[in-house]
Amino acid sequence: MTCWSFVPVAFLLASAGLPVQEAADPLILVQQGRRLNASGRQSDALALYERALTINPDLFEAHLASGIALDLIGRFDDARTHLARAIQLAPEDGKRPALMALAVSWVFQKRPVDAAKAYEQVFDRDAAAGRHADAAETANALGRLLLETGDYAGAKRWYQTGYEQARRQPEAPGSQLTLWKFRWLHAQARVAAREGKPTAPFLKELRALVAESKELASEAPAVAYLDGYIALHGKDPKAALTALARADQTDPFILMLIAQAQEQTKQRVAARETWQRILTLNGHSLQNALARPAARAALRQ
Repeated sequence: MTCWSFVPVAFLLASAGLPVQEAADPLILVQQGRRLNASGRQSDALALYERALTINPDLFEAHLASGIALDLIGRFDDARTHLARAIQLAPEDGKRPALMALAVSWVFQKRPVDAAKAYEQVFDRDAAAGRHADAAETANALGRLLLETGDYAGAKRWYQTGYEQARRQPEAPGSQLTLWKFRWLHAQARVAAREGKPTAPFLKELRALVAESKELASEAPAVAYLDGYIALHGKDPKAALTALARADQTDPFILMLIAQAQEQTKQRVAARETWQRILTLNGHSLQNALARPAARAALRQ
């Protein structure tokens, strides 16, 4: 097994707030490793995961957590070795998160074809089991991946599939269906922006939906993200920055858009700071998988 850290495990446990006497419990080691990973200490987290796997080589949670941390430091082959093992070992309720992590891993390595296959596998499982809400989320993730990697027709098809799956939920409250209609309009506007087609019809309907739906009051940051996205891809980076300032500043994908707009407006120092900020975010998400490689590339220039 690869040794990820020469720091004594006892020191790592203490730094993570874990009593040394609990070091024999592999699940506790994984829990504390996740805390270290979230704070950007991937190598230290991996040392705890390695310790956990020494105690229990077949611990699903340790393999999954190892794959996640390895992706964040760019060790993609090693990451997928652990993720593949996690999928093999996962209990039924752990299969989906492990498969989703595999899809995200391919995105981190900028291999969208492989990522799409993994997402489709998850979608097929969700749909076959009648988990329409999960299937909708998976379809939306695949739509976003395709949109950001240039397959606009595929993106629209999968976004529509997500909307249709959401509407198939037998007992979904009206608020959930309204939210999914909002997401579908949001997606159509972004696809249109990338295709160079008019976005106004989608924006008009989306704003009317927000105005009449109290349950969408919390979606103001998502509307700002949409405005910024359309402005950026419409070659108006100043308007993009104004809108994106009201979007979610903890979302690495939105930070990527901000950095791109800053570069286009010759704000090079600010752009570099934004790219650096992306690298401090340690989520294993589609948003981070799209943004983190772009940040690394930008900072190498």
